Amino acid sequence: MNKQYSLLIIDDDPNNFDVIEGLLYKYNYSLYYLTSGIGILEQLAMIKPDLILLDVMMPDLNGIEVCKIIKADQRWKSIPIIMVTALEEKKDLALCLDAGADDFISKPVNSIELSARVNSMLRIKQQYDFLQESLMLRQEMTNIIIHDLRNPLANILLCAGILKMPNISPNISTAKIDEIITSSQVLNNQIDNLLQMAKIQSGKIILDYELTNINQFLITSIDDFKTIAQSKNIELLLNLPSDDITVYFDRQIMKRVLDNLLSNAIKFSPKNSNVICQLNYLESDTIQIKIIDTAIPIPDEKKEVIFEKYQIGLPLKGVKQIGLGLAFCKLGIEAHHGIIRVENNPDGGNIFIIELSLGQHNMDDRLTISKTFNHH
Repeated sequence: MNKQYSLLIIDDDPNNFDVIEGLLYKYNYSLYYLTSGIGILEQLAMIKPDLILLDVMMPDLNGIEVCKIIKADQRWKSIPIIMVTALEEKKDLALCLDAGADDFISKPVNSIELSARVNSMLRIKQQYDFLQESLMLRQEMTNIIIHDLRNPLANILLCAGILKMPNISPNISTAKIDEIITSSQVLNNQIDNLLQMAKIQSGKIILDYELTNINQFLITSIDDFKTIAQSKNIELLLNLPSDDITVYFDRQIMKRVLDNLLSNAIKFSPKNSNVICQLNYLESDTIQIKIIDTAIPIPDEKKEVIFEKYQIGLPLKGVKQIGLGLAFCKLGIEAHHGIIRVENNPDGGNIFIIELSLGQHNMDDRLTISKTFNHH
């Protein structure tokens, strides 16, 4: 082991620290000592140990309670904890493991056993740290690749748009140009989904809450899809309550959520049908947005998995399905502390339902929400 590992010993008896220090002296660990688990999270932030040796029997806060506090915190749950205990009953040892402890050692502590268990836990920690670094590197490389796709894609869209202009290239099939533009737009949408999903999952995005007139927001969203709907002779209907209600949410995220749902509804609904967007005000200060289509009903066993990445409801010939749109919708809505689900349309088809709180956050509330989301 090239790295000098830091070990934290939590024990109310200073003599036990001296014993452990003597037993581990030859390994050149950096040892830290605390006599209590009170305020442990603040102490961990300063020490950043690689392993914790935790006494079970302590007066103020016993070791099992301290272990639960540490393992419940996302920042420190990966730190291996070895419980040091004089208890020998299996039920007591089971309590230690149930609290999240990774191993335990009995008192009086034996030199060979202590060093073996410590080294074993540190090897596991080393492997975990390496895995996390690899995952972070992979994520960064993926984001770079996705980002670099934007430039050639932008050129495709620009050139295709120029080719479609009157008197530029009269001999070129406009159908093929339309296909280039459609494919590019699909790719561009998937790139945006991937980037936004990566940010949300990593907790590095802070939602930009804005007070928004939800009625006007939906009207604008529907207008954006009227041309696409007309190409399939699909009528887009919008059912709004008479009252205008303002809601705090991130407009960019919510716009992409609605775009995905409306795009899917139009894509999968048959020609000469209706797609309905309906807004309801529920009790307990909640709004409900429904996107109602007449597509093939999603099977019950697929209603949950379709919100996972790369999952699709029903494969349809001639329809491009990657399986990222609904996954993004789920992440975006849950980031707003809302819910999204799908139900059967009694008239045939599906109803995608979004429910969001109407909470009127002030600036402090918005900051709190952003911070809370950022840690998850």
